[in-house]
Amino acid sequence: MTSSKLGTLGALTLLLTASAAAARFHPSNPVWVKLEATQAKNAAVAKRQSPTFPVYTFTQPLDHFQDTGHTFEQQYWVNDRHYKAGGPVIVFEAGEGPGDERMPILDTGIVDILANATNGLGVVLEHRYYGASVPVQNFTTDSLRWLTNEQAAADSANFIDNVTFPNITGDITAPGTPWIYYGGSYGGARAAHMRVLYPDLVFGAIASSAVVHATLDDWRYFDIIREYAPADCIAQIEKTVDEVDKFITSHSNKTRHAIKAVFGLQNVTYDPDFVSVLTNPLGGWQGKNWDPEVGSTGFADFCTALGTPSKATVKTQGLTISNATSNYARGDQNDCFGTITSPEQFTQTDLSQTWRLWQFQVCTQWGFFMTPPPDPARPRIISKLITQEYASVLCKLAYAPGEHFTVPPQPNITAVNALGGFGIAYDRLAIIDGEWDPWRGDTPHSPDPRAHNRRDTTLRPFKLIPEGVHHYDENGLADHSAEPPQIQAIHEQEIEFVKAWLKDFKAPSR
Repeated sequence: MTSSKLGTLGALTLLLTASAAAARFHPSNPVWVKLEATQAKNAAVAKRQSPTFPVYTFTQPLDHFQDTGHTFEQQYWVNDRHYKAGGPVIVFEAGEGPGDERMPILDTGIVDILANATNGLGVVLEHRYYGASVPVQNFTTDSLRWLTNEQAAADSANFIDNVTFPNITGDITAPGTPWIYYGGSYGGARAAHMRVLYPDLVFGAIASSAVVHATLDDWRYFDIIREYAPADCIAQIEKTVDEVDKFITSHSNKTRHAIKAVFGLQNVTYDPDFVSVLTNPLGGWQGKNWDPEVGSTGFADFCTALGTPSKATVKTQGLTISNATSNYARGDQNDCFGTITSPEQFTQTDLSQTWRLWQFQVCTQWGFFMTPPPDPARPRIISKLITQEYASVLCKLAYAPGEHFTVPPQPNITAVNALGGFGIAYDRLAIIDGEWDPWRGDTPHSPDPRAHNRRDTTLRPFKLIPEGVHHYDENGLADHSAEPPQIQAIHEQEIEFVKAWLKDFKAPSR
């Protein structure tokens, strides 16, 4: 062990840890979740400002499959600027976040693009439990038991079948009107599932970056970042991870303490918590977007910092480290980064603990536990200490058994994958993915050998956006000619196949 090696690592510390707050993404990582849970959260505001669209509510039963006597109001927003009688409804699945964050998509994004091309009505539908569509008074394990794929799908079906839109004359519910269901990421999986589960109500669906393959060990997430991120940056990360793993697995307590001290985290007593912090800035890759007003430069900034470490150093803990590391986090770091050593934060269940929502879905049905590659010879950009057991630890810490529901030992990914998984397919179901998307490993375009390439047809579009990251087709500009060529292309292709679908629509006789 040399002080120069440890000092180099120390120079990266501030970027590695501070980037966590900026990363908008949902991999299952205990430290990420804890950081999100402990930060004060204001109402989300979309980065690209949009007009305000009217918001309405639709009454849903708490449980579609057993009468509880309880209902809740599900929010939705409407863009009728292009609507003409006989046009379709383009519904956007808001997914695992507040619906009001999706207004740019309703204004200039894919919903408006398709509505404009088809004389359609644009709608954003908020997901149960998210935003203001909350059916319960707290987020205990028992109260979350209605947050399931099946209940959410039934919500959408009930809405499509029964909604009455203010200011719209006539009945435009399905199946008398063609409904096109769009979603991205988890919402993309929801869109695909809606086409499969409710084909009589959902005339067509576009599943963008759709994570339709649920998995326990989701090692491809970081491996895709490793493959497509700048080579010099990845080389630095790989070197750092290898060195950290070497020191943190040493038999010497002094060595293990020293490497933590370099990162200002010597008081984080559980080694997997420590190495987990180092993965935080990698989430910035998913935040990339072709539109600079929407995307994040966090990953690029992180890579720039890796290439130009500070030469200023100080002596501490018998090592030479950077000033950035010296000025890093103060106080009891277990309060910030500890999981099993400081689990109290995870037991809070009031409605402000919105981090509990997607994590509950992860723990019960989806998995997506981020781990390194199973082959130890394969290069990696996260520590080998981040095992499935560690990545899933919140499922045990956060959700105490309730009186009516207990989180299963493992999420029921079988039920998700039974709907098609990598092979999900249906007429008028479009699969759209990004070449550089870290979630691509869970989509039909996955490099997994169980996912097979398909023909791209009008009836079953199968498209990969060159250099695209996460649901790159979702947002758009008011002047679509100003969009990058590959974004203009995918939007034009989506218009083309949706219009072709609509030509085949025939309303059933009633």
